[in-house]
Amino acid sequence: MQQLAIFGGTFDPIHWGHLLVAETALHQVPLEQVIWVPSLNPPHKQAALFKHRVAMLKLAIENNPAFKISLIESKRFGISYAINTLIDLSALHPNTHWYWIIGLDAFQTLPRWYRGNELAPMCDWLIAPRLLGGETIAQSELICKQVEKKLREQSFTINWQLLDIPLVGVSSSLIRKLCREGQSIRYLLTEPVRWYIAEHNLYCNNSE
Repeated sequence: MQQLAIFGGTFDPIHWGHLLVAETALHQVPLEQVIWVPSLNPPHKQAALFKHRVAMLKLAIENNPAFKISLIESKRFGISYAINTLIDLSALHPNTHWYWIIGLDAFQTLPRWYRGNELAPMCDWLIAPRLLGGETIAQSELICKQVEKKLREQSFTINWQLLDIPLVGVSSSLIRKLCREGQSIRYLLTEPVRWYIAEHNLYCNNSE
């Protein structure tokens, strides 16, 4: 049985933090492949055009054969739900043990997701600690255990593990802010992605 992971997100833009998380998951589990799933129209967010985010994602991961992009979200009408993504990918990849790569902040909200209780036991969860409020690893573990407790109270099980990564304070929102202010974003993301952002004037006031 192969072991694959879903890494969903806006990736607006993809940066070194995302790549570090995926590479860590690849070797920590270990996984055969990480499937990146960019969201088409993320709720509650105004993101760069889907075509730009996909193009940047392709540039960032093109040299890693264990990274693959799925455009499955672009084929779905209406609101996209995580459980549907997993069901659809499972149909394309039978005989697979699934993992879901997710940030700590998003994992905290899992019990409130659409059919989140059903989704929780359908895959193992690989959680990337975040510099939310300066949490330590011990505090991150406590947060995860609280989520597990909420699900168990509703008779649902969940398997999770923290990814052993350095806490890197890089975020897509920081990069967008620096772009708007005309500051350097070098070394926050790969050079091809930086060039793409400059070429298409993304994240500045007159962006496409």
